[in-house]
Amino acid sequence: MTAAPRLIAHLDMDAFYASVELLRYPELIGLPVVIGGRSAHQPLTQADGSRHFYRLRDYTGRGVITTSTYEARALGVFSAMGMMKAARLAPDAILLPVNFDDYRHYSRLFKQAVASVAPLIEDRGIDEIYIDLSAFSDEPRAIALRIKQAVREATGLSCSIGLAPNKLLAKICSDLEKPDGLTILSQADLPTRIWPLSVRKINGIGPKAGEKLAALGIDTIADLAMQDPALLQTHFGLSYAQWLTKVAQGIDLRPVVTSSEPKSISRETTFERDLHARQDRETLSAIFTRLCERVAEDLQRKKVLGRTVGIKLRYADFSTVTRDISLLLPTADAISIRKAAGECLKRVPLQKHLRLLGVRVSNLSPSNGEHRENYGTQAELHFLQGELDENPG
Repeated sequence: MTAAPRLIAHLDMDAFYASVELLRYPELIGLPVVIGGRSAHQPLTQADGSRHFYRLRDYTGRGVITTSTYEARALGVFSAMGMMKAARLAPDAILLPVNFDDYRHYSRLFKQAVASVAPLIEDRGIDEIYIDLSAFSDEPRAIALRIKQAVREATGLSCSIGLAPNKLLAKICSDLEKPDGLTILSQADLPTRIWPLSVRKINGIGPKAGEKLAALGIDTIADLAMQDPALLQTHFGLSYAQWLTKVAQGIDLRPVVTSSEPKSISRETTFERDLHARQDRETLSAIFTRLCERVAEDLQRKKVLGRTVGIKLRYADFSTVTRDISLLLPTADAISIRKAAGECLKRVPLQKHLRLLGVRVSNLSPSNGEHRENYGTQAELHFLQGELDENPG
C-alpha cells in the first residue's frame, strides 16, 4: 500500500510581538513601531486619557531591536539591529518595551487554536510551528483557511501559512506572501516558484554563506541546484555541501516531531556583517545578553532547568569554538545564565571578527515551576554586558 503524500504546513505569526502590542495600542496600527525599549519606555497616559509614546530618537543605550512592524521594516529597521542605528534610520518610529508575559500568553492561545483543528504540531518557538496535515482528506487550502480563522478568532492576530511536501519548502512558502499569507506548493512547482528565489531564502544559509555563494556566481536557488557538488565541497566542506545540494532540489525528509524531551535549549544569531569584540562591543554585548534572556524564556516556557551553560562562536573564516561550564544548581534564570556564559566567553580568543554567536543550556531537568535562583537583578543583567570588552583577546 502506497503511503499518502506528505503535506506539511509552516505557520508563522505575522510580526508577532509587534502585533500583540497593537492589540493593546490600536491607535498605532499603520505606524512604524519598534519593540525593544526598556520598561522606562512604557507609554504614559495623559490627563485627557490620551497616550504619550516614546520615539526611537528618545532612546539612549546599547540595546538591540527585538522586532518591528512592517511599516518600520520598510524604513530599514529590523530585528537584531542596534537601537542607536535604528534611531538614525527612523527617529520618529514609536518605541515600546518588550512584554514577554503577553507574548507567551498569545503564543499559547494560537497553538491551542491550531491544535483544535490539526493536533500534529511541532513547536518551533514562541511564534512558529510546523503542522503535519498528511492524514487530512480535505482540500489543503480549506484546511489552511480553517487554521488561519481559528488563530484569528482566538487571538485577534493574523498568521502566514506555507503548505508543501516537506518542512524546508513549507518554511520558505510561509514567508512569500506576508502578512496574512497562504502559499501552497507542490514538488512540481519547484522550478517556477522556488528556484528563482535568492539562496538566502533557505533556512540555514546565512549572510556569510550567502556572500561566499555569490562570490561563486551562485545567487539563486536555481544556480545552487545546477552547481557541481565537487565545487561546493571545495568551498564549504563535505557535510555542508551535501546539504546544499539536497535543499536546492527541495529534498527534506525530516518528520514533524510532535513530542520530545529537549536535551538542550539554545539560541544563536548570525550577524548581517562580521563583528569584532572591541570595535563592536556594545552591539555584541547587547546581543549576547538578549540571547541569554531568550534561552531563559525558553527554559521557563518548557518548565525545565539546566545545569550546563555553553557558548558557541563562529569566526569570519567559518571556524567554530564552543565552551561550557557546569553550575552547582540547575537554573532557568537569565542573570545566572548570563554570568555563566560570560565566564565561558573569557576562555575563548576574540582577536578575529565573529559571524555567529550562540548560547546553550543543557543537562536539563524538570523545574516544577521553580526557575529563579535570585542571583541578581535585571539591572545586574545589563551591567554584565561588559565581558566582551574584558577579553579583547
